[in-house]
Amino acid sequence: MKMYNFIWALLALYTTLVQANVEKTIFIAPTAATVPSGEPDLDDLGLERLSPENPIVRTRINASFPSENAPEGIESWFFLENLNPHQRYEVRVCWLATQPTTFTLTTHEVGTLIEDASLVSSLSIFSTARLASPVAWMQNPIPRANKKGTQDPAPTMDSVLFLRVRAAADYFSPDEALMRDVPPVAVDLILDPFLWNVFPRSLVPTAGWIGVVAVVAIVVARWVAKELGRVVNDAKAERALQEAKKGK
Repeated sequence: MKMYNFIWALLALYTTLVQANVEKTIFIAPTAATVPSGEPDLDDLGLERLSPENPIVRTRINASFPSENAPEGIESWFFLENLNPHQRYEVRVCWLATQPTTFTLTTHEVGTLIEDASLVSSLSIFSTARLASPVAWMQNPIPRANKKGTQDPAPTMDSVLFLRVRAAADYFSPDEALMRDVPPVAVDLILDPFLWNVFPRSLVPTAGWIGVVAVVAIVVARWVAKELGRVVNDAKAERALQEAKKGK
């Protein structure tokens, strides 16, 4: 009985640890192109960056209730750099289930973004707001780094993308203040490369455990089948022996 109580306690703890939601977008990294240092200067946009060397960003994203001007909520921008051209990636956003939010993630190549006035305007508004923020790290712009970890002189050749994240609040509360001012959502942004462009690298440990469980399940199933067969054969032999004794 104590063992059952221990198992249920572990399950209860596990459920408290996984109270989170996940949204993602999958894309193919573009061909390496010249990253401009003129207009716009990518080192001065104040965007948080993700790369294979720094694949996780823990931050807070502003959200709003859907409106006519922003049907999918407030837009935030991030920069993906040092990608391997033509490799498949996914970007996931993870957030607590206690902050109900609908996220929409899209990626945009530099050339496509520059040609779209609405995207440029959205990026400019977000960048201006971030650069005007009193947050400490804003005082030290993050330099662009190459795959060796050293700063690149711009312009440089790199496979890069802009990531646009739209966050719409998805809840109703009798608290008027909460309905009027949506609090920022604490999130983890994760850049995950695909192995052989088939499945995310982060799933390798899970796949390994599934393989181990499958092998153990097969071994146990064969052992159970063998034992059941032995029990049935013993029962048949015992029955035949009893019938033979009766016949005498």
